[in-house]
Amino acid sequence: MKYKGSSDAQRKAVAKYHAEKVEEIKIRVPKKDDNANKQYYKDAAARYDMSLNQFAIESMRYAIDNEIFKEK
Repeated sequence: MKYKGSSDAQRKAVAKYHAEKVEEIKIRVPKKDDNANKQYYKDAAARYDMSLNQFAIESMRYAIDNEIFKEK
């Protein structure tokens, strides 16, 4: 990932941090669905003063901790 204005050392440090400390989960949403597109979720996150990433993590954690869904 390239960041504007970053030195090679900074980019390497970020890449190392991500490799050691971060896992990725990719979520896909429909572009044409007004009730479930990326902007819809970004706007919801903003209402709680969160990034989209943090909103997704907190929402999943809440659903799991509060057993929102029934186990199969």
